[in-house]
Amino acid sequence: MPLISLAQSAPDAVAQFSIQQVVGSAGDGKLRDKSECSAELRQYLVGIPSSKVASYVEQCLSSSFDKSGMVLQDLINELGRRLDYVVLNGRYQGTVNAVGFDGLWKSPEGHSIIVEVKTTDAYRISLNTIAGYGAKLAQSGQIVTTSSVLIVVGREDTGELEAQVRGSRHAWDIRLISADALVKLTQLKENTEGTETGRKIRSLLTPMEYTRLDQMIDVMFTTAKDVEQTTVTADVEESEDEAEAGAMPLAATLPKAEKGTWQFTDSGLLQEKRTEIVAALGKQTGTTFIKKSRALAWDAGHTKRLVSTISKRYLGSPTVSYWFAYHPQWHTFLLEGKEAHLVLGCMDLSFAFALPVALMTSILGGLNTTEKDGESYYHLKIGELKPGHYSLSLPKRSASLSLDQYQLALG
Repeated sequence: MPLISLAQSAPDAVAQFSIQQVVGSAGDGKLRDKSECSAELRQYLVGIPSSKVASYVEQCLSSSFDKSGMVLQDLINELGRRLDYVVLNGRYQGTVNAVGFDGLWKSPEGHSIIVEVKTTDAYRISLNTIAGYGAKLAQSGQIVTTSSVLIVVGREDTGELEAQVRGSRHAWDIRLISADALVKLTQLKENTEGTETGRKIRSLLTPMEYTRLDQMIDVMFTTAKDVEQTTVTADVEESEDEAEAGAMPLAATLPKAEKGTWQFTDSGLLQEKRTEIVAALGKQTGTTFIKKSRALAWDAGHTKRLVSTISKRYLGSPTVSYWFAYHPQWHTFLLEGKEAHLVLGCMDLSFAFALPVALMTSILGGLNTTEKDGESYYHLKIGELKPGHYSLSLPKRSASLSLDQYQLALG
């Protein structure tokens, strides 16, 4: 049975396959350039979680098998996609009439990276040949901006290759990274939210001058700040008007970690709720969603999208049961899809609220906003005006929107 059909009909079974079994189930099971096996394998990889991609990378490196180097090449290219590069897969084997790059990654910032994947650095490689790919790709029009080379090595011990690069005339145009470090960068990017963080993470893969460390420190600071906001605020960004009103957010029956006078839900519980949300909307829409960042997910074709944000129940406010921040960049992300939802999760409820992006567009004018640190966001406040019936407040229109029809059952 073809891999894609099998993955759709028996996803749990395919999830238990080793990467060798996955390749053997794709097409005729023979991995080569322009083959049905290659096309099915790449299509399958686009639709699986990054954690599974990472597992397959480890399998390729821990137990070498026939074509494992080719499979690793496809896996590394898939990690590039998870870092928001537009990726062109290269050939498994070079030919006289084709440029032999393993991958061509184009960043949203306009920089192109020529990727070379090596399972080991035991053998010297021709840096002149790899560096020459850039000129050939520019001549063919495939590269129209600045470019550099990234060599991804399976093992962390890359001493020989590092020495080779440092001693060459291409030292300022080539960078090295282990497959494990690339996996970690992907995981870091998916567990943060800021668009600036993604840009800073991608900047690590392009050559930079290290005599002055400011740029690297800036990358570390921006990423650490984003991660801290993710784990500490845990989706609940209390606003000044709520604090002044004394609306202390408390989850009545959930474990909490205290910080100052505020109490925050355990981040693990938040992630469990988010996982439930993604699975539930996926089941309702017949979609396998892939994590793009902490709050964002999309399907393999990027046409179906969701943003998930979570609130605990507020005790102390007679009109507000749950409160959420909704960021303009999230709305832009949803608008760029064909079928997209904002899903509001409530920690103590067995259902969430899945709001179509068209609905969100129509009500933005009725929402209050806050500007903080030069960025603005909308306030979404849900009240339980009657037991079991929830509505979204539209204060600028002196109205409310019933959410009964938008309930999404979880579990």
